[in-house]
Amino acid sequence: MPTSTEPANAHVVLHNCTVLDTEKGALVQGQNILIAHGRIEKVSPEPIHHPAIQAINMNGTVVMPGLIDCHVHCVASSLNLGQNASLPNVFATLKSLPILEGMLYRGFTSVRDAGGADWSLSEATRTGLVKGPRIFPAGKALSQTGGHGDFRQRNDLMEPCACSQKVGSISRVVDGVDAIRRAVREEIQKGATQIKIMASGGIASPNDPIHFLGFSEDEIRAAVEEAGNAGTYVMAHAYTPEAIMRAVRCGVRTIEHGSLINEKAADFMAAAGAFLVPTTVTYEALARDGAKLGFPAASVAKVEAVRSAARLALAIAEKAGVQVAYGSDLLGETHSYQADELRIRSKISGNAQAIRSATTVAAAVLQQQGKLGVIQPGAMADLLVVDGNPLEDINLLLGQGAHLKAIMKDGAFVKNAL
Repeated sequence: MPTSTEPANAHVVLHNCTVLDTEKGALVQGQNILIAHGRIEKVSPEPIHHPAIQAINMNGTVVMPGLIDCHVHCVASSLNLGQNASLPNVFATLKSLPILEGMLYRGFTSVRDAGGADWSLSEATRTGLVKGPRIFPAGKALSQTGGHGDFRQRNDLMEPCACSQKVGSISRVVDGVDAIRRAVREEIQKGATQIKIMASGGIASPNDPIHFLGFSEDEIRAAVEEAGNAGTYVMAHAYTPEAIMRAVRCGVRTIEHGSLINEKAADFMAAAGAFLVPTTVTYEALARDGAKLGFPAASVAKVEAVRSAARLALAIAEKAGVQVAYGSDLLGETHSYQADELRIRSKISGNAQAIRSATTVAAAVLQQQGKLGVIQPGAMADLLVVDGNPLEDINLLLGQGAHLKAIMKDGAFVKNAL
């Protein structure tokens, strides 16, 4: 793909842009954008005169903020997470690199990893050592014994779980309040920007039906307290209304998936100010391709339990006033479907709201309001140049970035076909 080697501290002026205002869901024509030192310095309808290293006449082309995916697994190169966790560390790391590059070229300039990616992978993309989005890592997600992060098969003996030691594992097994406190502190010390817990059963793990509840309330509260002490928050994998309300009642800030949410749970979330991060596209991908790509048979059987309800969950949450952010949660070969979540969202919520879920709402989840998901002074210069108007045609943001004429991250072009 065409790329530019312009350094991130270069000054760039984009003349005559049509800016997509993500909050208002509207286009603003005739704007000029000055970018300096990786940030947007000025946005104005007035001409910007600057001894720029690079000045580009956009001829009215649509410019929008980079997309944000709030639920990814950067190191999940296999649909079988148990097998993924057994990969040699070097293999697991190398297999994550094309996953990261693919995300970036689809226009996702920031992602929140929900288990697996760590500080070192985040630093690798931040410093340009590898191509990829800005990563907000959760480190290893926390699971109780037998929970959604425990991929040990049933056996006569309960062997110690080596999952916390392997790069390819998305989780670690922790039991008890004191162990939870220590695990949260360790993940934060290692660079986690938020903490992920498993608050219900799940699809990809072998021994936990979806209706199972993960962790005791005391354990959840301990995780929330320790994360809060470090100035951050807890995100919780939860499917059922009971698991959702239980987690939110204990102080969890974002609910992941939430596919079986009902009106009562949605109202409870809205009142608490909790975010929902649905991941509808992963159920579509797993139902379509899971069996042939090696997704375990027991997990394939679980997909239908949430697939039909997932789209209804989106509508229920939005009707209740819950802030809904963008998530994909794809694994292995299905990572290529990442942008298809926008198609699903747009059919339920409309194009503007679908885009908002992956920009301003997602930025709020990341506690990066005004820095990500917007084009305004002080924001990071993560920009997409789109060949058309995505407010009218969401397909322009789908696929592998074919309709993105340019992608800028931190003020530097990673793709430039202008």
